[in-house]
Amino acid sequence: MGLEIERKFLVTNNHYKSEKLIDKIEITQGYITLDKEKVIRIRIADDQAYLTLKGLATEVTRHEFEYNIPVDEAREMLKIFCYQPIIKKTRYLIEYKDHIWEIDEFHNENDGLEIAEIELDSEDENFSKPAFIGNEVTTDRRYYNFNLVVNPYQDWKKN
Repeated sequence: MGLEIERKFLVTNNHYKSEKLIDKIEITQGYITLDKEKVIRIRIADDQAYLTLKGLATEVTRHEFEYNIPVDEAREMLKIFCYQPIIKKTRYLIEYKDHIWEIDEFHNENDGLEIAEIELDSEDENFSKPAFIGNEVTTDRRYYNFNLVVNPYQDWKKN
C-alpha cells in the first residue's frame, strides 16, 4: 500500500527560481472525483501521464496509488471524464537541506497562487524551510488541488 506524507506551505516570493533547481515540469491535471475522502486524478507531466487514486488517512498522510497510462488516453480522459476547469501549473523541484521541495506555480483560473510541498518519511520528521516558505496550509482544504477546480484562486478575491 502506498502512503504519501506531505505538508503544504504558501510561497512568499519567487526566490525558489534561483535555488538549486533539479527539474521544471509542466503539469496538466483533472479530477474524475472531487471528494475529500477519495480523489481520482488524471495528470500529464511533460511527456508522461498518470492515473492517481488518493484516499484520506489523516490530514498529513494519505493512501496513494499511481499508475502510468498512455498520454493520448490521458488527454481524452481529461476532456471526457474530468471536472472543469482543468488545473495547469508549472512545478519546480528544488533541493534544500536533504529534502526535495515541489513548488507549484498555478496558471489560468488559479493564476497568482504558488504552493510549496514537501514529502516526508514520517508525520513528525524534522525539516528545514527555505527562506521563500511562508505559512503552512496543509490542513486548509481551499489549497487542495481538487478544490481549486470548484473554487479557483481567482474567485477568492470576489467572495
